Amino acid sequence: MKIIAGVDIGNATTEVAVVRIDDNGKTDFLAAGLVGTTGIKGTIKNVQGVLRALEDMLGKAKLRFNDLELIRLNEATPVIGDVAMETITETIVTESSMIGHNPSTPGGVGLGIGRTVDLAAVQSVDSGEQVIIIVSDDYDYDNVSRMINEAINRGVLVQGAILQKDDAVLINNRLTKPIPIVDEVLQIKDVPRDMKAAVEVAEHGRSIEVLSNPYGIASIFSLSPEETKTIIPVARALIGNRSAVVIKTAAGQIRERRIPAGVLTIEGKRGRIDVDIEEGAEKILEIVEQTYPLEDVYGQSGTNVGGMIQRIKHTMADLTGQEINDVKIKDILPVDTIFQQAVSGSLAGEFASENAVALGAMVKTSQLPMQQIADELQSKTGVEVEIAGIEAEMAVIGALTTPGTDTPIAILDLGAGSTDAAMLLKDGTFHSIHLAGAGDMVSMLIDSELNLDDRYMAESIKKFPLAKVESLFHKRLEDGTVRFSEEPFEAQFFARTVLLRENGEMELLPTDQSIERIHHVRRKSKERVFVTNSLRALKNIAPAGNIRNLDFVVLVGGSALDFEIPEMISDELSRYGVVAGRGNIRGLEGPRNAVATGLVLTSNSNGKQE
Repeated sequence: MKIIAGVDIGNATTEVAVVRIDDNGKTDFLAAGLVGTTGIKGTIKNVQGVLRALEDMLGKAKLRFNDLELIRLNEATPVIGDVAMETITETIVTESSMIGHNPSTPGGVGLGIGRTVDLAAVQSVDSGEQVIIIVSDDYDYDNVSRMINEAINRGVLVQGAILQKDDAVLINNRLTKPIPIVDEVLQIKDVPRDMKAAVEVAEHGRSIEVLSNPYGIASIFSLSPEETKTIIPVARALIGNRSAVVIKTAAGQIRERRIPAGVLTIEGKRGRIDVDIEEGAEKILEIVEQTYPLEDVYGQSGTNVGGMIQRIKHTMADLTGQEINDVKIKDILPVDTIFQQAVSGSLAGEFASENAVALGAMVKTSQLPMQQIADELQSKTGVEVEIAGIEAEMAVIGALTTPGTDTPIAILDLGAGSTDAAMLLKDGTFHSIHLAGAGDMVSMLIDSELNLDDRYMAESIKKFPLAKVESLFHKRLEDGTVRFSEEPFEAQFFARTVLLRENGEMELLPTDQSIERIHHVRRKSKERVFVTNSLRALKNIAPAGNIRNLDFVVLVGGSALDFEIPEMISDELSRYGVVAGRGNIRGLEGPRNAVATGLVLTSNSNGKQE
């Protein structure tokens, strides 16, 4: 009798299966489970997580390390994702500044144009001059309204105001002539003085129209065609706002420097081809397919994509102790996305939406790092450790323990870092492929497009459905269904979009974007990564390269637990006449533990599962 552990090191989780094999070759599963992966997959830091997972599983089975005869590890290929902007701009506003935030209660309605002056200096403004008044928090609303009324009575053409406090409505209600007022501008000292400015406030329920239009801004400030091009990020950043300010600053105050996206060189068995990042994901993917299988990918020096590729290779070289020239990229997944670029000329932290290409890159390293993991694990446990077969092929063996399956069988292993596919024919022949891009890349896209700067929150948005709290006693789910509560919701949730966690708890989202926008970004991100990669992978393993030659596909891996990814893949595959569904490893584990199960089963090819 012998006891063996199979360990599957993934990008996000490390899964373990522990079995006992008797002298007749009969296999008895003793324990299975997972922990979070420590460090980047395929690096020595993984050992800490593997040890914790083994300790947990052996504890469940009431065993110790010295009861183990063998530990089998999967081959771990790390995947890293990054975003390559079409243009990265250090400063994208030329000769202008803006305040485009959305205070909850701006005052007045309309468009005002004039020279910016401090409230204290308004007494010296000549009659008939058009001005925009800047008010610090040194003044209360009563004095502000009195001083503005006095200026209006003297014939000063007060066209608008910019306030540091949130007094816009209070002041506007006391003016003899209502004006557009933007308030809650905390950095009031940074607002340029003695410069031409435009203030716009829209009606309730509407958004500004002039300052969100580059030609509207050009008309106000008499911009040339070249200047109008540079003002486009300002206008784009203000779209959807109810209020905004644009100020023309002195020439040369703000300079522009652009870093091009650059050219990607894709080298594969079937050739070496250059492609400009600005041609988009579809063109890049077309080149990847033309040259596949890839041998390496390079980025143009001095460009954004060049820096990104070098950063990926340097990271892996540092982590694995290899020379950077030995680190090769074996697959990339390009995805068109939107990147929220900070507008450096802004005065309230505005962002402009820039087109970008996100790249998931699978890094091929030598077997040295995996051998280092095996040696370290063997040293710490005193148990023999071996590196076993290809990850996707182990997943097929594990998937075959799903009730109702038989060869020929095709699987999609949907992980955090990669999307793998494999097929096992009746004669025992394997076909498999390992592609960059999976759950982590979806989280990266959500984080980027929603401008969260919070990977944990992006991961939560990926995993859980949404709802909008419409009253203290009811919420509307993203599918339109209404749910009522006997107890009132906490006040912080009122009129806000929330996540619905598995335990029924609501989690507040740190963004004011609409539920429709968040839902669209989440679904589109999953489609661009998982549906695209599933089709790429299955075409590679299917007989004659035709997905229609497949009958059934079993979905395994952590991302197969997602509440909508399996449905999206199944819907797409149904167009090819292919049936897809979640696996249920050993009839117990659902789609998880497929690789770990395959690792222990292949250690005893003659054994039978009990």
